[in-house]
Amino acid sequence: MRILHTMLRVGNLQRSIDFYTQVLGMQLLRTSENPDYKYSLAFVGYEGNPAQAEIELTFNWGTESYDMGTAYGHIALGVPDAYAACEKIKAAGGNVTREAGPVKGGSTVIAFVTDPDGYKIELIQRAESAGGAGLR
Repeated sequence: MRILHTMLRVGNLQRSIDFYTQVLGMQLLRTSENPDYKYSLAFVGYEGNPAQAEIELTFNWGTESYDMGTAYGHIALGVPDAYAACEKIKAAGGNVTREAGPVKGGSTVIAFVTDPDGYKIELIQRAESAGGAGLR
């Protein structure tokens, strides 16, 4: 078994596609519409399927926002340089909510950004990420 995707409900599909592709450097992999059930899907990710897990952005027609609840934590992305990734994200109009720096009680460098719907995304500085993600 392996993880295929994580689904996030979004209030504006194009705004979310723009964030994940233009701010986080992902690729739009595929989209679909289901008029009978009034929803649209967009799958985004790095390196395309099946190399890595993807994010499924689900837009339920007529719903512009969701209650985040208290169970959701965050999505984590490996980046080669968290400091540079934060600068790139800010330059692209993204919202950095925790600047890059060592995690409390440790030495791993992390940062947090928030997508347009309020979902938290953790950036974890990892040397092995240098060849993969679009946040270089």
